[in-house]
Amino acid sequence: MAYETLLTEVRDRVMTVTLHRPDRLNAFTTQMMHDWLALLDEIDANDDVRAVVVTGAGRGFCAGADLGTGGGTFDSSAQQQVHEHRDGGGRVTLRIFESVKPFIAAVNGPAVGVGATMTLPMDVRIASDAARFGFVFARRGIVPEAASSWFLPRVVGISQAMEWVATGRVFDAQEALAGRLVSRVVPAADLLATAHALAREIADNTSAISVALSRQMLWRMLGADHPMAAHQIDSKAIFSMGRSPDAYEGVQSFLEKRPPRFAMKPSTDMPDFFPWWKLRKFSD
Repeated sequence: MAYETLLTEVRDRVMTVTLHRPDRLNAFTTQMMHDWLALLDEIDANDDVRAVVVTGAGRGFCAGADLGTGGGTFDSSAQQQVHEHRDGGGRVTLRIFESVKPFIAAVNGPAVGVGATMTLPMDVRIASDAARFGFVFARRGIVPEAASSWFLPRVVGISQAMEWVATGRVFDAQEALAGRLVSRVVPAADLLATAHALAREIADNTSAISVALSRQMLWRMLGADHPMAAHQIDSKAIFSMGRSPDAYEGVQSFLEKRPPRFAMKPSTDMPDFFPWWKLRKFSD
């Protein structure tokens, strides 16, 4: 499917998503929100996609919300009642959070406002040495969006999150690395190759079901108030996957010293307790 603001390419079971409004530094619009939501449904339904790399066209990753309409950019009162309003960036980040596929952000240039917050539910962020980041909301008279008040402190810690949010300043890739917003910084020429190599390592060596379950287990346990919650899910997942074809294949391929051939598919083979957070709470 073609999208107005996003380009997609699938190669070797890795989808590359390119934010594609280069004349506006890939600034976020309502159309980009709709494109993202449709694409995320497509990604989860496509078992030939094992991992997703997200980058930007041209010299920017995403310059944030498109401010081309002027001072009223963030005023949506004419379109919706306040109690009905849902932040568009949040709709995208929550949908990424719900996905069964791992996401790698390859931040090639400025990532400001929603350009930074949209990467937070992605699982790995790799920056080029040309990347810049900014949680600039207080400098625009608004507040953090895209559910970043939940994501950002969990990614970098509350103190670092507040420093970046309260000052609203733009900072470079090395500061992002020191603050653990990104996992590594590489030369711009090596960025996509580095991100694709990581995505291929996932695609070539792991069970899609194992990764899908693990992704949700790790993210959702960030909000648990006791390790018993993790133990309950671990126990169900280990029991379910331990008797699965993928577990048999994982052990057998190791013993035979050959690459695994995992056959289970997230679109059809997720265990019956998934998604557990939408089901009745498990008993001890």
